[in-house]
Amino acid sequence: MRYPAWKYVVIVLVLIISTLYSLPNLYPDEPAIQISGANAGIKADKTVLQQAESALKQAGLPYHGSEVQTKGALVRFETNDQQIKAQDVVKKALGESYVVALNLAPTTPDWLLAIGAAPMKLGLDLRGGVHFLLEVDMSKILEQRQESYTTELKAKMREAKIAYRSVSDVTNGLTIKFETAAERDQAQALLTPEYKEFTLLPTKRDEAFFLDMAFSPIKLKEFADYAVEQNLTTLRNRVNELGVAEALVQRQGANRIVVELPGVQDTAEAKRVIGRTATLEFRFVDWEHQGQPLDGVAPPNTEIFPFHKIGGEPVLLQKKKIVTGERVINAQSGFDEYSNSQVNITLDSRGGKMMAEATRDNVGKQMAVLFVEHKQRSRFVTDVNGQTTEVREPYVEKTVINRATVQSMLGVQFRITGLDSAEEGKELALLLRAGALAAPMYFVEERTVGPSLGQDNIDKGLMSTQVGFILVAAFMLVFYRVFGLVANIALFMNVAMVVAFMSAIGGALSLPGIAGIVLTVGMAVDANVLIYERIREELRAGASPQQAILSGYDRAFATIIDAHVTTLIVALILFAVGSGPVKGFAVTLSIGIICSLFTAITVTRAVVQIIYGNRRVTKLSI
Repeated sequence: MRYPAWKYVVIVLVLIISTLYSLPNLYPDEPAIQISGANAGIKADKTVLQQAESALKQAGLPYHGSEVQTKGALVRFETNDQQIKAQDVVKKALGESYVVALNLAPTTPDWLLAIGAAPMKLGLDLRGGVHFLLEVDMSKILEQRQESYTTELKAKMREAKIAYRSVSDVTNGLTIKFETAAERDQAQALLTPEYKEFTLLPTKRDEAFFLDMAFSPIKLKEFADYAVEQNLTTLRNRVNELGVAEALVQRQGANRIVVELPGVQDTAEAKRVIGRTATLEFRFVDWEHQGQPLDGVAPPNTEIFPFHKIGGEPVLLQKKKIVTGERVINAQSGFDEYSNSQVNITLDSRGGKMMAEATRDNVGKQMAVLFVEHKQRSRFVTDVNGQTTEVREPYVEKTVINRATVQSMLGVQFRITGLDSAEEGKELALLLRAGALAAPMYFVEERTVGPSLGQDNIDKGLMSTQVGFILVAAFMLVFYRVFGLVANIALFMNVAMVVAFMSAIGGALSLPGIAGIVLTVGMAVDANVLIYERIREELRAGASPQQAILSGYDRAFATIIDAHVTTLIVALILFAVGSGPVKGFAVTLSIGIICSLFTAITVTRAVVQIIYGNRRVTKLSI
């Protein structure tokens, strides 16, 4: 019996790496509060952290660690009770400019983090957190499209000098009213080639002539898909601002979105952050008054809005919108030829035409970007009994985030200059890219998974894994003696490899994932059972111990591969077509199957070689 030395080296390396990368899971997360800016332009820096620490000291709340991270500031606590009380204290101290969210912070030693070893992410069912089901209001996206098309159609007909009475919204489309049939037919001939997304139908009602324009079913589906996908992108960016690890934001059905935030136990706070409804508008600065209001009063067809910079003067804008943020498909910050900050904007084709028509005759005039956000304001009210409660009031905030001079006629692609810094450019690009929801959303379902329930799930999951491991190990020892001990060594290594692999790829472990690991424990020795039974058959047939070992491994190999590959195919199908919990089960099962092949065939063979390969034996303990 011989076994290549390089295989021993591979086994030892895999064992060392698996041990190192599974070690972080022995260090549990601890309660913490995460402080981040209410929007992308506000940073939670060291000064903000000092304010939070001062507030905690005044309230007599102990904490044992604080730091400024990329996504904000973090303060650690010993218990969940301290964490919840600290959130209220810090929230009052910092005000509406910052979001204070409940979270869990890792306690992994620095030397493990230095080599890239981190604990497995835990899903909502294990870590606790909040689950939301949101529904996108499709009627609003249709209203926005109808409003946009109404403006376009009026401009087209005025340019072609076609008289019309009105353009009105109807179900799933628009209708244009004319004085005569000739005007209607003229408009139909003008609009049909360009607006292929409509079905145009000339009709006559109440002694008037109409051109009914109905959106095609394909176009209506495109509106719905756009609204959901854009809202998905925006929600993911907002969740990232919270600094929540392993958050889930995914589409469900035609018009619903599921949001799961592990580690966040404050439903109201999470709703406030992810449920914000915002829009972007491009408007011209009112050039007749140089963008300055008259004694604080807006002239007709204009509106006054504050400038986003501290100390910035209010800006007077025209009421007419050029393009809204739904037409922006990309925005990237950069620098112009003079090394000044700029933002490169890309609109869709329709938005490009609207922008070109608006700016063609207005070169040299200023255009502004207006950020309109529906928010909630929190205030704390103390009742007669001395109990303080938080009251949330909805309000609309409209702010000019940029004003710049139009240097030439703009189209699908253009740039915004006149920015003060690269940071301002990055912020503006972020707001344009993902700052607006394409349509409002409503909370259909919400539920909270408490951290205590999550810990209970973890405890039960660990218990089930330990019981399964012990029973399988006992079975192997009783039935296969020394060879059973070899299988148990491989089984331990298999579990360590699965945990290490899950940690390395950043996969999230859920209850179904634990079920996959428990199943893997059973499957990990299944291959060894095939090998050992084959060895017994060879011994009964009169083969020598060494020959029985070699034949057992060689002849069982094809059967083991077939069994594992068929199971792996099922696991891959589950991952491809399953939902979140099913995917979690499929991931751990797939990793376990691959690791099981290595441990059952390679590791056990190496250990058996160490025990029986270098000496003469007349009997095997199997």
